Amino acid sequence: MAPQAFWGSISLLCCSFLSTAKGDPQALSFPAGRQYQYRYALAMRLDPLAVLSSGGSWLQAEVLLGVRQLWRDPGGEELLRVQIQELKARQQPEEAKGQAGAGGPPAEIALSPEAQAELQQPIFISWSSGKVKALYGDEAEGALISNLKRGIASLLQLQPHTGTTVEEDASGSCRVTYTVSNHSITKTKDLLSCTKPKLGFTSVNKIFGVQWQPTSTSQYVVKDGVLQSVLAEESHMVALALRSTTGIKISSRQQLELVSSSPAPEEEARRSLEDALAGTDGQHQPLGMASLPFRRSCTHCPSLVAYLKTFDGQRAKRDVSQAAAWQFQRFLQMLRGAKRRDVLQLLKRAPEEMLPFVVEAAVAAQSVASLAALSDFLDFSKEPKSLLETFLYAAAFSPRPSKELLRLVLDKLDGKQLAPEVRETGVIALGSLVGKLCQQQLRGLQEVERGVEAILAGLRGAKEEPEVVIHLLALGNAALPETIPILLEHAEEGPAAISAAAISALRRFPARHISSEVKRAMRRIFHEKRKSYEKTCRLAAAEILLDSQPLPMDVINILLATGEMETEMATFLLRKVQSSLRAPHHPARKIMKDIMGDPRINNYHHFSKAGVSSSFLGPLTATEDLLSTFGLDLLFLEGGFLRKSVSDFSLLSHDRRLRAAQVTIEAQGMESMLGESVLEGEEETELMAGMSAIFFDVQLRPIVFFQGYADLMAKVLLSSGEPTSVVKGNLLLMDHHQVIPLQSGLQVVVKVLGGLGLDISANVDVNIWEQELRTNIKTRGSLAIDFQAELDAPFLQTTVRSQTEAESSIHFDTFLRFSSSPVLMCLQLREEQVPYREIFTVSRSAGNQSSTARKGRQGAVPSRELALHRDNSRACSLLLAAEKEV
Repeated sequence: MAPQAFWGSISLLCCSFLSTAKGDPQALSFPAGRQYQYRYALAMRLDPLAVLSSGGSWLQAEVLLGVRQLWRDPGGEELLRVQIQELKARQQPEEAKGQAGAGGPPAEIALSPEAQAELQQPIFISWSSGKVKALYGDEAEGALISNLKRGIASLLQLQPHTGTTVEEDASGSCRVTYTVSNHSITKTKDLLSCTKPKLGFTSVNKIFGVQWQPTSTSQYVVKDGVLQSVLAEESHMVALALRSTTGIKISSRQQLELVSSSPAPEEEARRSLEDALAGTDGQHQPLGMASLPFRRSCTHCPSLVAYLKTFDGQRAKRDVSQAAAWQFQRFLQMLRGAKRRDVLQLLKRAPEEMLPFVVEAAVAAQSVASLAALSDFLDFSKEPKSLLETFLYAAAFSPRPSKELLRLVLDKLDGKQLAPEVRETGVIALGSLVGKLCQQQLRGLQEVERGVEAILAGLRGAKEEPEVVIHLLALGNAALPETIPILLEHAEEGPAAISAAAISALRRFPARHISSEVKRAMRRIFHEKRKSYEKTCRLAAAEILLDSQPLPMDVINILLATGEMETEMATFLLRKVQSSLRAPHHPARKIMKDIMGDPRINNYHHFSKAGVSSSFLGPLTATEDLLSTFGLDLLFLEGGFLRKSVSDFSLLSHDRRLRAAQVTIEAQGMESMLGESVLEGEEETELMAGMSAIFFDVQLRPIVFFQGYADLMAKVLLSSGEPTSVVKGNLLLMDHHQVIPLQSGLQVVVKVLGGLGLDISANVDVNIWEQELRTNIKTRGSLAIDFQAELDAPFLQTTVRSQTEAESSIHFDTFLRFSSSPVLMCLQLREEQVPYREIFTVSRSAGNQSSTARKGRQGAVPSRELALHRDNSRACSLLLAAEKEV
């Protein structure tokens, strides 16, 4: 054989092998002169994930589909006429309610003559060997019918060779992967990659969002270049991140099967696709492949206009005084659909006691109308301080603030003479709003830049220490990486209170932002390389080093440094390390465990400190989705007086952490009262006690209990014993709206609202004569979560809904007696009985018929007192027994 022939044969064999390995690329076509008849079947299911729900809802539809080529160019592009015929639709029968589809025969759905006529209007597809290049139809058609036709056209979107590409269909523009084998083509669509017009929203904090797990696979069979059948299956699991049993499973199945192929009249030869379209009946405009958005009109939703007609101030005041979170949600939904003048009328007519509730709901609604009404109503030069703070905190806690809300807050604060409390709360709120907008990738907005500059300008112009502290805490709420150098400067160079605030702000940043530069500064503070620092600043710096991807050398140096510290400070740090070792989720646990294997570190000399300071971290509840923890840090002075206590409730879910509540109570300058001298290098601080709190990752304005000895004595003598309110109001935690366009052209909308009614108060009782200190933090809350999924089709609307309500009350008490030696301390964490209720509802509407199935359950979680640790239990037994004897 000649060399050329030999290599030519080898080349042919290689090409043949590669073609077989990758699947034979077949030229797909609908040959001219033939009418192809397909049977198209669509099946849809919505099933709640809860086991004890009232079942789901399902829909079936079947049509005959005619496909015919009208025109073809030499390059292979074809114009196809696709027409629906003989549609039959069925839904879940009445007797099957609550039985997840079991029961009698399916119920037929009758379509109106108008809908039937609209469905039978053909669509035209520009098609080239499996690729849909363009879609034509009547743009005046209703969105639901037009989307159903898009779903059919989406089945004709394929390619006859293996590979990955980006395609557009009813789901949007998505990345798809094809695998070809003989006559079979498998298409796997990455639904998480789909881009489509943004129609929904979600909470900034992903812990209060949803988990979405979609899949889509289509199986094509092609023979002799003609499409024989398609089976497309798609599923979506949408559930709360915090509770995966609250959610929905969406299942969609499309099936296309060739029934017959028969001769059809030859079409008149046309020069172009445009000519071919012009030769068809009707007007045919280009249509996008992606589904059109559809907004369901609500006929049973609460109306503010109707509410105002029957408004009774006294009754409304009574209703709000007993308000649960579900009432707040109902109000919020009412305001979202209201006009500006109606919201303003409600604000003006509401009794004084009801106004905070209405303001919170108007901020949470965050519609253009509600924010405009608030702008008209709120006068920062006249309104009571409490109402203005309510507005500002409602803005700070917004789960997904808008630029319009930030602009409103900026405008209300700008250039006005405000009470110090309102000004401070406003700065704190600005930090939270700026931070959340930046998390939504909106850093470049004019309003965000204005907000950042307002905080920084306020920091530069602050003359008094409390002003500086407030602006630093606001930077902590914002957590902008570019402000870290400013915080480091204040942490290292500022006086004790400013340094503590700056370090506290740095602790709000995610671990990825705690750079080597930040760690070097924290080492200098902890080890006092440049100057002396107050003990709480040093300890906070050590905690940043231990909590943020710690280096082994940092852990070792911190442990070694305890040998040179005063007893209580060393005891606190050592207990902190031991507590971290017992916490499986702590980022430093493995490193610490390895280090503790070294007897030079883990020995009696280091861990035998006899102080009473302590650090505790333990689980409260644990589920498949959520771990809630309680942490308590207590730092004492050498003389036995409490210097600082931090109680922390945190949520960990899907690798995310949320500080749900952290309350810090500090007492300074107590050394002089106890006759102690200030340690060398430390500043002598004024006698003071105060409290700061972080709720749902928002730092609140600190509260001062007393400042100075005279103020302390006055408040001890004149104390009413009433607790101080830390925060009271209604918060919207979950606000999620997700539109899921299915390949079938149908649309599912998932809506989640989660509201919390919260009342947190704290009380500090200092008895100088008995040398006792008692603190009480009481947290009462009611939670309501409304999860619903809506399916809209041309012939059926269905809603699957889950509503959950729960109430809780938690008490955290501290009792210390300083007359004992050593100091006795008792900590009690009690949770009252938690009543809960769940309601599952499935509603359907088809034509003139509608039905609703409902199922519910209720119960209560028994009250409990949590055991913290063994030493605490012994101290409580002694103190409480002694108290009973008195």
